[in-house]
Amino acid sequence: MIAAMANLLEYDVYDLELIAVKDYTELRKLLNDTSNKSIIVIEDIDCSLDLTGQRKKEEEKDGEGDGKDPVSKKKKEDEEKSNESSKVTLSGLLNFINGLWFACRSKKIIVFTTNYVEKLDPAMIRRGRMDKHIELSYCCFEAFKVLARNYLDLESHHQYETIGKLLEETKMSLADVAENLMPKFGDEDADACLANLIKAIEKAKEEVKVKAEEEEEEERVKAEEEKKVKAEKEEKEQKSDEAVKEKKTAGEEVKENGLKENGD
Repeated sequence: MIAAMANLLEYDVYDLELIAVKDYTELRKLLNDTSNKSIIVIEDIDCSLDLTGQRKKEEEKDGEGDGKDPVSKKKKEDEEKSNESSKVTLSGLLNFINGLWFACRSKKIIVFTTNYVEKLDPAMIRRGRMDKHIELSYCCFEAFKVLARNYLDLESHHQYETIGKLLEETKMSLADVAENLMPKFGDEDADACLANLIKAIEKAKEEVKVKAEEEEEEERVKAEEEKKVKAEKEEKEQKSDEAVKEKKTAGEEVKENGLKENGD
């Protein structure tokens, strides 16, 4: 999508890695060096520095038990070092975007990408700051037709109906659909490419079905284990209650026999 925007507008594209930016001064310098007609891309903004405190806390909580894993420990240490080396904050970034300098250069476009929009700070995505929110969801039939027209120069085909039904039943990303529409060999025609796509969608559909069955089986086994544990616990409690009852009855009998002997 970003490439399409750049081609249409004839803009330059700059990929800004915030983790590599040391401080606000360097950030300003980098953005000053970009051309006037440019698209500045910050990918996976939710993973860049401490821009999402909520997610960071959740990751720290989830990672409490990973201390024994050397790979996880090393990864965490590397992330901490990267964060320590950068002083760019959410506040600094937003102030820069909202500042007079950036507002005067209206031909610049900033694009943030994320897979977790719900984890972003509300201050970043509020109305008036992010002018356009675009969700790139799974491929639908209309999107497929655009891809087929672009890659295969097709307006219609007898396989379209089959592909449309499969896309309704199966979730597949635009990238995966595009990959399967591209000819793998020089002699592959449109029929072969569409056949490859149908095969890929059917495979993805089968994988989803198998995964669902596996999850269902896991849930069934888990439910049976919980039921078994519960039954064993109830049986143990019942035996314990019966033992206490028998002990109490035996004590009462002994007491009663003792009273009788004293009476005699």
